[in-house]
Amino acid sequence: MRCRPTALGYVDLDVSTSVVWERAQIQRLGRHLGYLMIWPDPVSVLPLFDQVRAADVDAVVIPGPHHLGPLELNRVMDVADVETVLPRLSFARWSMTRAGR
Repeated sequence: MRCRPTALGYVDLDVSTSVVWERAQIQRLGRHLGYLMIWPDPVSVLPLFDQVRAADVDAVVIPGPHHLGPLELNRVMDVADVETVLPRLSFARWSMTRAGR
């Protein structure tokens, strides 16, 4: 992790209706939450989970829950929090210690 909390902004281009607007909203929310925003490589073929893990970020900020499928959300929550712009939701990363262990 870095000295300052860092978040990865992510827009699913297959779902997005306005990439520029959604990136601006992500940047605004990330800044409001105190994150230094970084963006994934647009030509990367790596799944989002691998990009998040490689970037070693604290959170992923997305325009809305429809930008991540349930399985992808589950995998990302193993390594980072997930914040959505609209509706405004927060998904905390899974705990490192599981109940019952």
